[in-house]
Amino acid sequence: MTRAPNPKADEKRLKKSAARLAAVQALFQMESSGADYRVVQAEFENHRMGQTVDGAEFRQPDVDLFRALLSNVVNHQAEVDQLTDRALVAKWPINRIDPTLRALFRAAGAELIAMTSTPPRVIIKEFVDVAAAFFPEGKEPGFVNAVLDHMARETRPDAFA
Repeated sequence: MTRAPNPKADEKRLKKSAARLAAVQALFQMESSGADYRVVQAEFENHRMGQTVDGAEFRQPDVDLFRALLSNVVNHQAEVDQLTDRALVAKWPINRIDPTLRALFRAAGAELIAMTSTPPRVIIKEFVDVAAAFFPEGKEPGFVNAVLDHMARETRPDAFA
C-alpha cells in the first residue's frame, strides 16, 4: 500500500532536515572560528537560511529546531562528547575525528539527549543523510550510522526493546 502525498508533512520534514544540516554547518563554523554560538546562529539566520551563497541554495529550515540544536549542543556538549567517545573506538576519541563528523555527532547527540520527542531511528536516518551530503563518495555515512546507533541505544534503550 502506497502512502498518499502530503505536501505539508513533506515540507515540514524537509525543513527539519535543512535545520539539521544547517546546525552541523554552524557547529563546524563555531569550532573553526571560535565564534560564540549566538553570533553564528544570527549569521545563519540573517545571511544563509533561504539564501543562495556562493552558488549554493540554502533551503529555509525549521528555525526553531536549528536554534534548539545549537543551544542543546552548547548546554550538553560535555555529555554529548562523552557519549560519542564511548561509541567510538578507544583510540579515536572525538577530538581526533574529522571536524565535520564531530559537528554532526554533537548535533545528533544533543537531539538524542535533549529532544526526546523525535524517535531515535529518525534522528539516525536524518544525520546519516547529512553525512552523505558532506561525504557522498566515502564510507562516512556507514560510520555515522554505527556510531549514532550506539549512542541512541545508550541514551534511549527503550526505543530498541
